[in-house]
Amino acid sequence: MMHRIDLTGGRPTAAQLRRRLPRGRTDVAAVAESVAPILEEVRERGAAAALDYGERFDGVRPQAVRVPAEAIDAALREADSQVRAALEGAIARVRRVHADQVPAPHTTELAPGALVTERFLPIERVGLYVPGGRAVYPSSVIMNVVPAQEAGAASMVVASPPQPDNHGWPHPTILAACALLGVKEVWAVGGAQAVALMAYGDDAEGLVPVDMITGPGNIFVTAAKRLVRGVVGTDAEAGPTEIAIVADEDADPVYLAYDLISQAEHDPMAASVLITHSAELADAVDREVEARYTVTEHAERVAQALGGEQSGIVLVDSPEIALATADAYAAEHLEIHTRHAQRDAETIRHAGAIFVGPYSPVPLGDYAAGSNHVLPTSGTARFSPGLSTHTFLRPVNIVSYDRPALEEIAPAIIALAEAERLPAHGEAIRARFEHKEDK
Repeated sequence: MMHRIDLTGGRPTAAQLRRRLPRGRTDVAAVAESVAPILEEVRERGAAAALDYGERFDGVRPQAVRVPAEAIDAALREADSQVRAALEGAIARVRRVHADQVPAPHTTELAPGALVTERFLPIERVGLYVPGGRAVYPSSVIMNVVPAQEAGAASMVVASPPQPDNHGWPHPTILAACALLGVKEVWAVGGAQAVALMAYGDDAEGLVPVDMITGPGNIFVTAAKRLVRGVVGTDAEAGPTEIAIVADEDADPVYLAYDLISQAEHDPMAASVLITHSAELADAVDREVEARYTVTEHAERVAQALGGEQSGIVLVDSPEIALATADAYAAEHLEIHTRHAQRDAETIRHAGAIFVGPYSPVPLGDYAAGSNHVLPTSGTARFSPGLSTHTFLRPVNIVSYDRPALEEIAPAIIALAEAERLPAHGEAIRARFEHKEDK
């Protein structure tokens, strides 16, 4: 069922791997032209334009953009007790991990009286996007809200698409998760229009613009985030979800099959990739995938994803090359199913998150591992991190020199200023020691 990519016969170069490894093709720039007018209209007309686009794209027009408090409270009251307990447990785990990510301020003394202190200040107002297309993602509420809260963001808004069967408000489970987290401001708006409204706001409707927008979405959301970057900050661009698995002959093919299938049920463009040196394991996994995917609720979607050019089984010559191949692929989610999984995981430099051994599958990270599931895709893990408390913090340096400390370094500053032909920089230093009031 899954494509085979044969990389045996030597160690592939980085260039060969980039050309031959399966990868989905999402051209964000191609949709930017259609997204730009939406952003412009929302910038000009605010909430009214956003509601118009919601009616057009989502088939529903809520009474207002902002969800009333009673609707949020009712969603929590009416939530299934098991789902509520699961959300509470996930929130507690994710909060513990993200609380530990908060860096402490520190001071460096370069000389007596020469101090540089680094503090970490929160982004003041953040917009958190939670998708609502093919599935319901209360877990994305948790993964966005908790790190922003732990960073100390002063205010936040969650935006999620309106639902025709919920009076035009976002899905009740989304609202219930917001209630559990203490989020008071939820907007019933999705897609590119949500990104625009968070970026530009609407004074007449009391919708305050944000300073940063985070959260995954479809290609139109991603294009909109790219276009408003600079007006607001954004997190890394998110393409279709992906899993890569490095496995040897000791791995259980049933586990691997289920893990590949579970990621494929997200989206027909989702990528599921197995990398192994064992042809026998590859055959076994392919058989298990074929036997099991048809019983899933979203079998057609899974078949499209697993059979697409973005998915496949990659055969290499050795376990070492398998790890190097995974490192070059830089997956959003990377599972290690090898004899020495922990040791092998520590050799990986490029992955959004690494899941070690047979009892750390990706769905654990999706919900309740404590780690964040908003992760870099499409190979961007080579240079972009996943969402974390750090995303919502700004390091700021506080420079404090006294007179002797500045006098000591003054000759070097003046020399560099003259070398750069910026003499006023040097004069600003000299003035502190040559000005008559300082004599």
